[in-house]
Amino acid sequence: MKKIIVPVDFSKDSINALEHAIKIANAVDGDIRIVHVTKSKNFELPFFIENFDQMVGKSLEDFMELIYNKYKSKIKNKFDYKIRIGKVYREIVNQAKYDDAYMIVMGTHGVSGFEEMWIGSNAYRVVSNATCPVLTVRHGCLKSKYDNIVLPIDITPESRKKVPFTAELAKLLKAKIHVLLVSESDNKVIQKKLENYGNQVEEYMVNNGLRSLVTKATGANITDVTIDYARKIGADMISIMTEQSSSPYNLWMGAYAQQMVNHSPLPVLSIRSHE
Repeated sequence: MKKIIVPVDFSKDSINALEHAIKIANAVDGDIRIVHVTKSKNFELPFFIENFDQMVGKSLEDFMELIYNKYKSKIKNKFDYKIRIGKVYREIVNQAKYDDAYMIVMGTHGVSGFEEMWIGSNAYRVVSNATCPVLTVRHGCLKSKYDNIVLPIDITPESRKKVPFTAELAKLLKAKIHVLLVSESDNKVIQKKLENYGNQVEEYMVNNGLRSLVTKATGANITDVTIDYARKIGADMISIMTEQSSSPYNLWMGAYAQQMVNHSPLPVLSIRSHE
C-alpha cells in the first residue's frame, strides 16, 4: 500500500497540503500519515487554524485527534498520525524512510511562531534529503485537482530520470503530461539534442497509455520559462529533479530546483535522481 506523509504544524497552509494529499491518496489507493515534529518532550501549545481560544489546555494529541476526526471520512484508506521529537526536517525524512513512503506532501509556509520550523531551509532540506518524491504546495494554492502536469526536460542526464514516477502518478491521476523542452540557448546542437530527448519521452508516454504534448521553450531563466508556460496552459503541477549534490553534507538543491520550489505558484513535485 502506498503511504503519503504529510507534515502538519496546525497552520492553514499545512492543512491545505493535507487536502492536496487526500486527493492524491484517493487516486493512488494510498494511506495518509500526518506527522508533527516538536522540539522536546515538554509540551508547547501549538497554533491552530480556528477557535484558538477554545483550544487552550488541550494536549498535542488532542490537536492531532481534531485533525484526524475532521478528515478521516474523506480518506478511502488508512489515516493516522505520528508525533516525533527532534529537528523538523530530519524527523520528517526519517518517518518517510521508515514508512517506505510513496511521497511527502507538505506546505512551504507555516504560521507565526512556527515559521522557524517550517518555512525556508527546512522545506528545502526535506526536499533535498527525502528518499521519496516530495510535493511542495505553496501558500495560496487552494485547488487540489491534477489534470495537467508540466514535465520540463533540459539537456542534463538527470532531467529524464523523473519521467517514470511522473508518468506513474499522471496515469493514476488521469492527468495529461505537457513535456516542455527547455533551454537557455538557441544553439542548433542543443536544440537537436532536446528534440531527441523529447521524442524518447513522447514514446515512453505512448507506450504507457498516457496523454502527452511536447513543446519547446527558450529563455534566460528556465525556471521562469517553465512557470510562465505552466500558467499559460492552466497546469496543476510541475515535476522537477532536485539536482541533489553527491555530498551527504551539502543540502543545496541546485539553483533551478530551489527557485522552482520557492517561486512556483503551482505545486512542485521534486524527485531525486535515484528515484
